[in-house]
Amino acid sequence: MAYKAPVSELKFLFENVVGFERLSATEKFAEATADLRDAILSEGGKMAEEVLAPLNRAGDLHPATLENGVVRTSPGFAEGYKAIAEGGWIGIAANPEYGGMGLPQTLAVALTEMMSGACLALSLNPLMSQGQIEALDHHASDALKSLYIPKLISGEWSGTMNLTEPQAGSDVGAVRSKATDNGDGTYAISGQKIFISWGDSDFAGNICHLVLARLPDGVPGTKGISLFLVPKYLPDENGNPGRANTLKVVSLEHKLGLHGSPTAVMDYAGATGWLVGAKHAGMKAMFTMMNNARLGVASEGLGVAEAAYQQALEFALDRKQGKTPVDGTGTILDHADMRRMLMLMKSQTNAVRAIIYDTAISGDLANATGDAGLAARAAFLTPIAKAFGTDTGFEVANLGVQVHGGMGYIEETGAAQFLRDVRVTAIYEGTNGIQAMDLVGRKLMDDGRAAFSLLSEISQNVADAEQTLPDLAAFLDAGEQGLIATTSWMLEQSDLNERFAGATPYLRAFALVLGGHYLLKAALAEGGKGPRTELARFFIRQQMIAYDALCSQAREGARSLYALSPEDLAG
Repeated sequence: MAYKAPVSELKFLFENVVGFERLSATEKFAEATADLRDAILSEGGKMAEEVLAPLNRAGDLHPATLENGVVRTSPGFAEGYKAIAEGGWIGIAANPEYGGMGLPQTLAVALTEMMSGACLALSLNPLMSQGQIEALDHHASDALKSLYIPKLISGEWSGTMNLTEPQAGSDVGAVRSKATDNGDGTYAISGQKIFISWGDSDFAGNICHLVLARLPDGVPGTKGISLFLVPKYLPDENGNPGRANTLKVVSLEHKLGLHGSPTAVMDYAGATGWLVGAKHAGMKAMFTMMNNARLGVASEGLGVAEAAYQQALEFALDRKQGKTPVDGTGTILDHADMRRMLMLMKSQTNAVRAIIYDTAISGDLANATGDAGLAARAAFLTPIAKAFGTDTGFEVANLGVQVHGGMGYIEETGAAQFLRDVRVTAIYEGTNGIQAMDLVGRKLMDDGRAAFSLLSEISQNVADAEQTLPDLAAFLDAGEQGLIATTSWMLEQSDLNERFAGATPYLRAFALVLGGHYLLKAALAEGGKGPRTELARFFIRQQMIAYDALCSQAREGARSLYALSPEDLAG
């Protein structure tokens, strides 16, 4: 199947649902006109379709390998990366002072969606570099910025993020990697890091690692961790890769999916690095990169969902099995349960897409205007976008296998690859459980102001739809009221574990109601009649209504989760 970038869908969404034109109205993003936006989407989509999509299967069949200390990437990946770099796509949202385009992050997210749908394994490489560029721009010294950022933007060099260690996964505060001051402005970094996406390659001139490590006077926990930039090759006096640093790839992980993306175990043996940001403030600097990456990972899930849906639809239009009740074509698309699955896939994908781009635009507007309310809005939406986006990627890919039937279980169709590749997105950059805990913890520390502000927007949409689509308005109003009650319950709990027990269903309920809200806006944009209206009707009446049970579950608290002892669980 040939992947088709959803350019027209993105244009409709930007123009009718999430208000992209608000970005063009700001001084910072005045150049991001509709014409420029559409040109970027078209050219980026063309690259995804023609250059990256043909590489997807090769990356799965011919994984990256480690040969005598050298990482060999999948066939065609070097050429694909070159197309990304030469197109200027890595620096689309980067600071123009260092060679970036300075365009809204929203457009970078759109490129990530399309590249992920085409070839998720390769798309991870520029995503890591983009996150590093932002972290360096916010926290690094001027000298580090001027040397590293232009080369990361151009794609000459690529970047990674080094957090995880064998004993320190989600608990980053357990990091044991050490840093000692060399007395010359550099530090010696020692330790082992695991799960490093694109820890090395054979097409980037240098690999720039952002590494969390602890200085001798660093206190235990996250408050004692510092961040260091540790390159594979130490730059010479001209800024070119010089002698090799004392770091190496120990091994590459054998994974369920994403075979084309080398996931490395890295060893640092007194490697030379430079401090990024203040001492002992590494988590603050790293979170700049991680927050960027979380929205990027959300769009990875979205991209795979779109690709899996496209392939499933194409298969359903062609596959003939049994008698069909409506159109008589004999294709499986005419069977009711097949329609159910495809409608679920399409509507949920569209709902996720709207959540992600509303999050991105809110962040861009906050960046452009300094509006604290918009920043809080973007922050509140981010864990919802990440968790619901990646859950949807897996759920849609899983349904794609089911649509294919037995052929979906056969690797040659490619349906199973979508499922295997996207599964990790719900785990990395903060597991989806951690996203949910963040939502009911940190994101409600404002006494629910960001949450209730979003819910008031839904209320306005309900009012706007009451005349045109009264049945859907009533359903959405009920969803809003359910979330108001559940958010209020969360705020009443002084014991955070009571909130955490219901965090995942709460996030899912919020995501479903938001999805109904956006799809209803899309329906109103076409006048309440047409395919978007019918898609909204299906989603709101058959998917969104799960919010009620989810809200009830979210308010149950922790008691039942701990009712069984470890012995009971094992019995």
